[in-house]
Amino acid sequence: MAQLSDRLNRLAPSATLAMSQKSGEMKAQGIDVINMSVGEPDFNTPDHIKDAAKKAVDNNFSRYSPVPGYMDLREAIVAKLKNENGLTYTVNEILVSNGAKQSVCNAVMALVNEGDEVIIPAPYWVSYPQMVKLAGGEPVIVEAGFEQNFKMTPQQLEAAITPKTKMLILCSPSNPTGSVYSKEELEGLAEVIKRHEDLYVIADEIYEHINYIGKHNSIALVPGMKERTIIVNGVSKAYAMTGWRIGYIAAPEWIVKGCNKLQGQYTSGPCSVSQKAAVEAYTASQECVETMRQAFHRRRDLIVKLAKDIPGLEVNVPEGAFYLFPKCSNFFGKSYEGHVINTSTDLAMYLLEVAHVATVAGDAFGDPACFRMSYATSDENICEAMRRIKEALAKLK
Repeated sequence: MAQLSDRLNRLAPSATLAMSQKSGEMKAQGIDVINMSVGEPDFNTPDHIKDAAKKAVDNNFSRYSPVPGYMDLREAIVAKLKNENGLTYTVNEILVSNGAKQSVCNAVMALVNEGDEVIIPAPYWVSYPQMVKLAGGEPVIVEAGFEQNFKMTPQQLEAAITPKTKMLILCSPSNPTGSVYSKEELEGLAEVIKRHEDLYVIADEIYEHINYIGKHNSIALVPGMKERTIIVNGVSKAYAMTGWRIGYIAAPEWIVKGCNKLQGQYTSGPCSVSQKAAVEAYTASQECVETMRQAFHRRRDLIVKLAKDIPGLEVNVPEGAFYLFPKCSNFFGKSYEGHVINTSTDLAMYLLEVAHVATVAGDAFGDPACFRMSYATSDENICEAMRRIKEALAKLK
């Protein structure tokens, strides 16, 4: 009997994509579902960026691009890192990929050998452990729950390191929690990392600009860490360009060369037209970024206020991204009309079927006591979704 490879059988499907698909199916049946499962801005790509793409089409940028990306885009990324982050890179230390998701996977595949351990603080983005497994590595999950604002401590990091540890994957601002590591917290983690030779960090900074506490901090800025860090970023969240599929890494040149070799064998360079749009995103006025950030900040305040008004939910205040990750374990053991809630997966399905609001269970993110809601949607949708959730949760006894 034909079978899929063991490599593929090790992987779990994406829970976020699965919930979004299920809500889409219900909508197709005429059910009024509010989708708070999807992790993408609800804004349209700004017009000046779209115009740059149209111009690229007219100028016949329709051929294969260089594997690491067009030179002008890599130069724009170098300038961005210098001007916004105070980090100095060369174009040879930049690799542009088909979205930040590929950028993360490239780095994992390029550095992790069979049996290597990769430390991943939980809650984590659903794909991190799966990528490590794909590379033959072992995910080492460090629980950093609600009580510590979903952030790993230096003591936890030190305790998780073994002779097999190769990498730490750190996401700040965080998907799924919205937590943001401060400069001092990053320095504490860096001091641990620097005590261990050949330990590298993937710093996923894709939500960098959706930040409500001021300037973004990168662990690569800590003295001695730039040569240990693979920064991952891109245009998807800040510029509302999720479908354009442009991400990048900034890393030591030997790592970039390895990722370039890998990418050259299985996707080659990213979309030519999307790259020209990304050049415009990075080099033109950043007013659109701030406008969207302010809207997300307002929505953050709105959803936190409404969620704190729901008895039984425990709510922290996310400092970035566009997710709320409330603790829902107070509802475990309760039921309503045949719906028994024993896990956050049960709760997410209950909210979908009874409240017609799509969320994502915390089990998928390594924290079964919580669930994720995206507030990258209108104020009206947020208010109506939270009204439905409050009503549905009140029925559980």
